[in-house]
Amino acid sequence: MPIRKIQKTPSAHSFPLLIKNLLQAPLVSFPDQEIVYRDQFRYNYTTLAKRVSQLANLLKHHGVDAGDTVGVMDWDSHRYLECFFAVPMLGAILHTVNVRLAPEQLLYTINHAEDDVILVNSDFLPLLEAIKDQLKTVKKIILLTDEAQAPATSLDLSGEYEALMSGSSDSFEFDDFDEDAMATLFYTTGTTGLPKGVYFSHRQLVLHTYGLLSTFATYKSLDVNNADVYMPLTPMFHVHAWGVPYMCTMLGNKQVYPGKYEPEMILKLVLGEKVTFSHCVPTIIHMLVSSPVIKDLDLSSWKVIIGGAALPKGLCRAALSHNINITSAYGMSETCPLLTAALIKPGLEDLDMDGQVHYRCRTGMPAPNVLLDIVDPMGNPLPHDGQTTGEVVTRTPWLTQGYFKDPDKSEELWQDGWLHTGDVGFIDPEGYLQITDRIKDVIKTGGEWLSSLELEDIVSQHEAVSEAAVVGIPDEKWGERPLALIVLKEEYAGKTTEQDIKDFFAQFVENGTIPKYSVPDRIDFVAAIPKTSVGKTNKKEIRKQHF
Repeated sequence: MPIRKIQKTPSAHSFPLLIKNLLQAPLVSFPDQEIVYRDQFRYNYTTLAKRVSQLANLLKHHGVDAGDTVGVMDWDSHRYLECFFAVPMLGAILHTVNVRLAPEQLLYTINHAEDDVILVNSDFLPLLEAIKDQLKTVKKIILLTDEAQAPATSLDLSGEYEALMSGSSDSFEFDDFDEDAMATLFYTTGTTGLPKGVYFSHRQLVLHTYGLLSTFATYKSLDVNNADVYMPLTPMFHVHAWGVPYMCTMLGNKQVYPGKYEPEMILKLVLGEKVTFSHCVPTIIHMLVSSPVIKDLDLSSWKVIIGGAALPKGLCRAALSHNINITSAYGMSETCPLLTAALIKPGLEDLDMDGQVHYRCRTGMPAPNVLLDIVDPMGNPLPHDGQTTGEVVTRTPWLTQGYFKDPDKSEELWQDGWLHTGDVGFIDPEGYLQITDRIKDVIKTGGEWLSSLELEDIVSQHEAVSEAAVVGIPDEKWGERPLALIVLKEEYAGKTTEQDIKDFFAQFVENGTIPKYSVPDRIDFVAAIPKTSVGKTNKKEIRKQHF
């Protein structure tokens, strides 16, 4: 018998999954809940909705129509949150510009996205001034600033955000339209070639919002709910701050935006505003736990999701020692980003420190509505035995459908109808995924593959190690051999030797964790490890610098 479709009553309303509808629940249930920007600005959800309408009117007045693209260059702020809603609710496309790109890449992304209007923080005016004569599509530039006096600039500005907002009506009727309309666009920070544009529809962002909620609110070990106070520590230009501002707006959470990331300001806001929920890459939490200020603070109410890179066991242990409830999650720009979370199953909450670290550093279980598999180079599924490794492939309702204006790379991404992550890992019989490396970062030595992530995880547990990165470097005999870069804690600088680190690795050889040939031949002590624009370890740059 054929599948029977539902009968649609002619008068029935077909409710599209649009971003504007995420804003409705808090206006009913939590209209007086606060949104805070640093120590400078605070208002409630009723005001947020009015300001979203004001911004929509402002943009319309400056020529923005459905299908146009609005670029935003700002620190994490209430203004950015307003753009998260107003721009796509107009039917326009929000381009969250990566302000940390090199000038030539910044120019490429703005021209490739065909930005019509750019909203730019005064801190980033020099970036635009340097490329202004090469911008091809930008018609209007609007200033964002925290200062009373607008800075001098050679750019032809259309006005300052707050002044323009004050002259705009706080009433706007947002239309319904196709839920598959493009809502957002941003560019990946790939280590090879030009940045690639990743885009998402209203439908995908709404479904991803519910995916986040069903993941983070399910397990007692995290238990995100509308009583939490949220502060992002992932730049809002990077995968919409992982989509969490949409979820926390829908929940009616108190939201705190820190602006430029400064350890003292972040800790001040965490304590002063009673922040209970954040997310960041390992670099940020490392910066915080390394700050002398943290030693005397009570952070026992703070839940932190770590993504963007593997959570090293040493860093996890350091965060737990400060009573931070830290947990891994996994995804990528192309996946919106949520795929998995390393949440602790019921009954395991009372594990000792080693057990906690083990579970919290895992890549995790798939979120609801996420299908994951591992495949060999021919695309054949591999067993979920906890040992066999392959490329991680996925399907969910919120995966980018391609790269913007790049059909060849899009087909490569979606080979055989699965999104190919470029990550290598295994799936155990319990269903946990464990990423062991990026395909491009696996170290190939003497016909065997070594996981750079595993070696980083091991050395991070040495008491003297603050940060570590491991890469493969060319070797005439073995093809590649591991090189470990290590940043020592201040009190161990000049006291810890290369042999000390190799002896530490030897313990893991003796207990069978790694084979003898995994131990790096070369240990370099460095002042800092190169990072990408979103705070990840830049292994391409490490290889360039060290061989």
